[in-house]
Amino acid sequence: MRLMWLLAISCAAAAQSEWPQFGGPNRNFMVDDPGLTGDWPAAGPKVLWQRALGDGYSGISVSGGVAFTMFKRGVDDITTAIDTKTGKTLWEYAASRNTDRRLDLQFGSGPHSTPLIVDGRLFTVNTVGKLLALDVKTGKLLWTHDLWGELHGSNLDRGYSASPIAWKDTIILPVGGKQQALVAFRQKDGSIAWRREDYDCTFSSPFFIDLNGLTQLVLFYGRQVVGFNADNGDPQWSVTHRTEYNLNIALPVYGPDGILVMSSAYDGGSRGIQLTRDGQQTRVKELWDHKRLRVHHGNMLRLGDYVYGSSGDFGPAPLTCVNVKDGKVVWQDRALGKSSLLQAGSKTILLSEDGDLALATLSPEGLKIISRASLLRSNAWTAPSLAGGILYVRDRSSIAAVSLR
Repeated sequence: MRLMWLLAISCAAAAQSEWPQFGGPNRNFMVDDPGLTGDWPAAGPKVLWQRALGDGYSGISVSGGVAFTMFKRGVDDITTAIDTKTGKTLWEYAASRNTDRRLDLQFGSGPHSTPLIVDGRLFTVNTVGKLLALDVKTGKLLWTHDLWGELHGSNLDRGYSASPIAWKDTIILPVGGKQQALVAFRQKDGSIAWRREDYDCTFSSPFFIDLNGLTQLVLFYGRQVVGFNADNGDPQWSVTHRTEYNLNIALPVYGPDGILVMSSAYDGGSRGIQLTRDGQQTRVKELWDHKRLRVHHGNMLRLGDYVYGSSGDFGPAPLTCVNVKDGKVVWQDRALGKSSLLQAGSKTILLSEDGDLALATLSPEGLKIISRASLLRSNAWTAPSLAGGILYVRDRSSIAAVSLR
């Protein structure tokens, strides 16, 4: 019995030391409690290392003591592997940013996509749609596709942004264009397993939901949110959600009650829908919609019956709490600027775009900040990653590892 208990503890600890993709192990920016410390010293939590890094908003994936992210250097996008103990570079791989597409990169040159780690392979997509499969240990190129050139994917003038997701022996990505709104590539060789639908590409990333035993892949496109059968890409349902410039970016959030909440900035606002599955048919019921929660390019958390996110685009963006069942705005708080959120057990980690890091609790009663420190500079738009009690953060010039244990 003691051996089983120790094995369970060991497995749980190992799981907590991994952040293998955008949004963490379950792509919802949530992990079990890794035993975070409460009060920080006046100078803030201990910074294990901090170093220069090139421009970009790519997230940080972590596995086996190595952190992976992407940045711009000259005319290339660099995928890099970094030792989590020292911050030293282990290897780099350069992919050209050359393209005949017209890009508008005034708000950030990219890359934007976050690496995906699966079974010894690292999958990345650069700013101009170069999909790479690399060996995790060496950075050796295993296979590649050009989503914009070779596959003629639809244009994204701010650069490709979606992060790949793994399902069985495939990785799945939006490409855009005729019969490639969603494309599944085989992990071992990059061959196409299936491709479906005609939607344009999107800045948002795919994620999974379970609906009465069926795993569906959900993707927030520029004009609608769509659910697909994860096995073959067959469309299951679709709901229209429009915003200016078709900038539906933030990942929707989902709960065991079947309620899905989506949100976008500008004039998009938020919408709550409830999904049910009867036999082979998925039914959609709209519960509410309003413009009081407008999440721009960050993320939301769903805790119980409430969703939390920074509401606003280029002006003030107060942290906002909304009831998922009726859309009622419970409270708004301006203690921090526009923030990314990460839930670790009962505690919430917030990183503002100004580089302020906070440890807090969120509830329908309000935001309670436990500790706070100034850590990064402006344009810290990349959501943090947490693995083994170490928080990995970056802005547009640097990357750091911070101990929260």
